Amino acid sequence: MPNDYFEFKKFKIKQDKCAMKVSTDAVLLGAWVIPNGSTKILDIGTGTGVIALMLAQKSNAQITAIDIDKNSTEQAHINVMESPYKHNVQVQHISFQNLYNTSEEKFNLIVTNPPYFVDSLKNNSENRSMARHNDSLSFDDLLTGVKKLLEPKGKFCVILPKNEAMLFRELATSKGLYLSKLLRVRTRKEKESEKRHLMQFEFKETEFSETTLVIEEDSHRNYTSEYKEFTKDYYLNF
Repeated sequence: MPNDYFEFKKFKIKQDKCAMKVSTDAVLLGAWVIPNGSTKILDIGTGTGVIALMLAQKSNAQITAIDIDKNSTEQAHINVMESPYKHNVQVQHISFQNLYNTSEEKFNLIVTNPPYFVDSLKNNSENRSMARHNDSLSFDDLLTGVKKLLEPKGKFCVILPKNEAMLFRELATSKGLYLSKLLRVRTRKEKESEKRHLMQFEFKETEFSETTLVIEEDSHRNYTSEYKEFTKDYYLNF
């Protein structure tokens, strides 16, 4: 069973109310995204608030963190208020569809660790299923909203499993959002299969930069030096 809290170097994440606990995916995305002077950031499906707080740690932006799940927004609000970044992060209980249909606000940076299971069997827990399956936020809805809320020179960052990422990239391109940066994540060096793709999209089509990150050396939790360097600003043991 995961702990009821997760301790980072500069903040603590309580997660007893959330269906989805702090995950490697969230930490990877939070560590990878570079705010680059962004003043307004949107975190879609914030869950515990971990990504929003990771971005608050390395920027002066005003961050809006939204989630469709009431328990998650309550949890994220607690985590924000108990952090050093309570004046930088605002948590809202709202669906992304409702936000982009009612708001005229624009963001320099939009990030999300989205629900992505399309055809797989659903978990018995309704809240956990909502967090993991994209019935509540389809890729089409996600891209439609991003196109409306992202500033012309803004960036949109997302993490997905390899197969879903390839589908998402194709759909994004068809909607005028182009891949500008890609990080391929592999669990071990000897494994050919990739675990996740972290992708950055922009409205302008350019050549994209591509890198690979390997998490473990040759055994579970024997982390590579590159992964330690990648997450050292956040993980206590790095």
